[in-house]
Amino acid sequence: MAHILVLYYSRGGHTAQISRAIAEQIIANGDQCDVINIHDTKQKPIEWDKYQAVALGACVLYGSYHKSVFEFVSQHQQALSNIPNSFFCVNVVARNPEKRIPENNKYLQKFLTLSAWKPQDVKIIAGKVDYPSWPWYDSLMIRLIMKMTDGPTDPTAIIDYTDWQDVKAYGNHIASLANVELS
Repeated sequence: MAHILVLYYSRGGHTAQISRAIAEQIIANGDQCDVINIHDTKQKPIEWDKYQAVALGACVLYGSYHKSVFEFVSQHQQALSNIPNSFFCVNVVARNPEKRIPENNKYLQKFLTLSAWKPQDVKIIAGKVDYPSWPWYDSLMIRLIMKMTDGPTDPTAIIDYTDWQDVKAYGNHIASLANVELS
């Protein structure tokens, strides 16, 4: 039985929800999984040596990742690299199937260029538009971006583009990375 770590940065809660779904699938397969917000690692350091694989996820807002994501991967670059690892990127542009291909997703490519950590494996997961729950300025700015990219602009729109079956498949994939490590 593998012990897997799923780390995440979430701004509005959707990446946290995706992370929990990944963990649920890993646990359903009989492995153990801890899910930790990267901000919580400041109070309680990670015991890296107890994990056989790690997946780190982060959402994109305004075309970039929160600076804490880059700080985290810079600080933990060696530990992340020492075990089988994967990075998953959550963004709304991935609502278009061609943007779920790593080479076609400029946000994933930006992460790979700017990050001190070079993940062994990557995944792109379509995010969620939730205008009513966002602060007015985020809602306004994202609606403007959506207008330019032919996305939804209705200020009452809540659209979850996440393919939850694909998230489960990704959970299975992460478990397989850990179980290869155990063999």
